[in-house]
Amino acid sequence: MPSLDFEREETRFHAFHAQNLPRLQEACASFVALLTSLLTPSGQVDVSKIEGRVKDKEESIRKFTRKYRPMLEEANQPYEIAPYITDLIGVRVVCLYEDELDKVARLVRSHFDVMDVTDKVAAVEGTEASFGYKGLHLDLRLNAARRALPEHAACADHAFELQVRTIIQDSWSVLDHKIKYKKSIPGQLKRRINVLSALFELADREFRQIRDATAAELLEAPDETAEVLPEAGAPMADKLAPPGSELNAFTFLKIANHFFKDFEFEPYKVDSFVDDIQSWSPGMTRARFNALLRETIAVVKRYKLHFEEQNPQGSFNPYTVIRHCLYLSNSTAFRPALRNVARESFEAWLQEHGSP
Repeated sequence: MPSLDFEREETRFHAFHAQNLPRLQEACASFVALLTSLLTPSGQVDVSKIEGRVKDKEESIRKFTRKYRPMLEEANQPYEIAPYITDLIGVRVVCLYEDELDKVARLVRSHFDVMDVTDKVAAVEGTEASFGYKGLHLDLRLNAARRALPEHAACADHAFELQVRTIIQDSWSVLDHKIKYKKSIPGQLKRRINVLSALFELADREFRQIRDATAAELLEAPDETAEVLPEAGAPMADKLAPPGSELNAFTFLKIANHFFKDFEFEPYKVDSFVDDIQSWSPGMTRARFNALLRETIAVVKRYKLHFEEQNPQGSFNPYTVIRHCLYLSNSTAFRPALRNVARESFEAWLQEHGSP
């Protein structure tokens, strides 16, 4: 029976926690697995990590003492501690960008019943007086359809708190907990903490805007691939040096995706490869790059067939094709594009089959 004897209720909660810990941990693992299956394959959210934990009994007691005990005892209302710890099972989803918090919330609403929502983003952004932790907290339980499924038996009877944060918000939360004094402190020190929090908030916003600007750049990158080639008899220098803006990752992708439609160019590899091209031939323009590929790719594709016949287990992916195209266009400038063995093999094939 509930009582107003805190020590008695504390002892009862300790016993409750110990007795139910294995089931709580099993339910927590089930919630993490379910959220992972719902969020990670969807493609709608860039998820950094999904993790869960069962709240420690002492941490639970401290939370109850801080948030509920004074009010209950003031009202002379008997209590048990367990029902007030709604985040006994907690799951955290860490996203890359701040506009993905709402996406996660929308996705989970179709699989869970939402009992309560705490929007700390709105709470912090609604005031100019302070900064602080931002994130979205939802108290959830499986909806009726999922509770009826046998594979969810371990977690069907449990509720949990879902915390949705960005990487920046998660980092700030960790660091913020290390700042031991934040309220009753000199104004200058409090101001420094607020400035630091504002910098984290600015970083979150900038990461999202850089993502959006990157997507816009990819869409708006000029398409050189439809340009008419110079006349066949024109000198190579005329073909390779038309005016134009410098080749970058965005214009490289526009051109490369034209020549290799079924290949997925990973951003970090593109970034490094274009940087290499600019180091081999400073000032390489998008038009020049497109022209040299058009000029040389037919020969390189013939060599690729020869290479694959001779080396069935070897790899000759689009990056390798482009490296050979670069080398064929200017063997001096683009000598570093090929390793010695690859260069010697290509040169031997060219001598036997004739240069373009």
